[in-house]
Amino acid sequence: MATTLESYTGHTVAVITQDGRMIVGTLKGFDQAVNLILDESHERVFSPESGVQQVVLGLYIVRGDNVAVIGEIDDEIDSGIEMQSVKAEPFNPVVY
Repeated sequence: MATTLESYTGHTVAVITQDGRMIVGTLKGFDQAVNLILDESHERVFSPESGVQQVVLGLYIVRGDNVAVIGEIDDEIDSGIEMQSVKAEPFNPVVY
């Protein structure tokens, strides 16, 4: 896992948490427990009626035990998406 995360350092990533939140930001660092440090981050709040709202978080730490999925985002493609026009149901929490 650490080898994969090293390649994401300095890049924009999307983190989906165990409770169903989606946080996007620049991965600045991580540790062996997969605690993540994200800079210039924001949460994307999905809604089927009003589109995607972006809540600015700034420098943000995500605990490793709360990370469900992490993946790199293509900044060029992501910047071309008009978030207000994207309508979707919110993610459900992860159930074991």
